[in-house]
Amino acid sequence: MRNRNFWLLILALCSFTAAPVARAADATTGAVSRPALTVRTTTLREEKWARQLTANGSITPWQEAIISAQLVGLRIAEVKVSVGDFVQAGQVLVTLDNFVQGSNEAVQARVIAPDSGVISSATANVGSLSQPGAELFRLIRKARLEWRADLTAEELMLLKKGMTAQISIGEGRVIRGTVRAISPSVNAQTRYGYALVSLPNSTGIVAGAYARGTFDVSGGAKKLQSLPQSAVLQRGTKNYVLTLIANNRVHEQAVQIGQRVGDRIEIKQGLNANEAVIESGGAFLTEGDVVLVVKG
Repeated sequence: MRNRNFWLLILALCSFTAAPVARAADATTGAVSRPALTVRTTTLREEKWARQLTANGSITPWQEAIISAQLVGLRIAEVKVSVGDFVQAGQVLVTLDNFVQGSNEAVQARVIAPDSGVISSATANVGSLSQPGAELFRLIRKARLEWRADLTAEELMLLKKGMTAQISIGEGRVIRGTVRAISPSVNAQTRYGYALVSLPNSTGIVAGAYARGTFDVSGGAKKLQSLPQSAVLQRGTKNYVLTLIANNRVHEQAVQIGQRVGDRIEIKQGLNANEAVIESGGAFLTEGDVVLVVKG
C-alpha cells in the first residue's frame, strides 16, 4: 500500500510540471507562426523613361519697358490707354499740353509706345505735370512672357540652351517651352540660380503667376528599374523596401532611388531583379515580422 501511494505521488508531480511546459511551447509556436499582416508582393519592373528635372518658378515678362515723358513740366491732357491694353509701336499713350509764355496758345506734345506689347502698369493721371524720368507706364514688350525656373548649381549644369520644358500653369494648362538662357552663377545667400524658358503662347497667362515644370535632361528615354511608390519607405534620410526572406519573414533592405513618374519610382541600387518586395502596408511592419502573402 505504501509503495502504491508513493508511485501515485510521483505521477501527480510529473503531471503538474509537464502541463505548463506544454502550454508555453504552444504559446511560443503560435506567436512565431501567426502572420502580422496579409500582403501582396511585387518585383522590379523594367521601364524606359526620359530623365527629368523638376523645378518651381514664376512667370515673368520677357522684357519690360519703362515709359516716361521726354519733356518736363508739361500738363497731362489725356491718357489714352490703361492697364491690360495691347498697344502698337508708335501708338499715342498720353497727350501733354504746354501753354506758351505770354500766350493762350497750347503746344501739344505726345508720349508714344516704343514697341508693341501690353500695358502692365499705368501711373499717368490727367492734370498732373510730367517730371524728369518719372514713370508713366510699364510695357511688356511683344506681350511676351517666360518662365523663370529656380535651380541649384548642380541642376543648372544639367541644362543646355534649346532644351525643352513642360510648364504647368493654372488649372491643368501645360505649355511646352524652350530654354532661352541659363544664369552663369547662383545667389550667394539662397544658393539658387535660374533658367529662362520662352513660352510660345502666353495668352491668358498672368505675369507673377507660380508655375511648376520639368526639363528633359536625358536626350531621350533610358532603361531603368522601378517599383510602385507605395513599396518604398523612408526613415530619416534612408530609403528602404521590405523584402521577404525564409518563412515569409520581413527584411528591411536599403535602396537608392531616382526619379518618380506617376505612381512609379526608379530604384537605382540595392535590389535584385527577382526579389519579392511588399507592395504596400510596410509602415505597419518591422524587421523579422511574419506575413501572409496573397496573390492577385
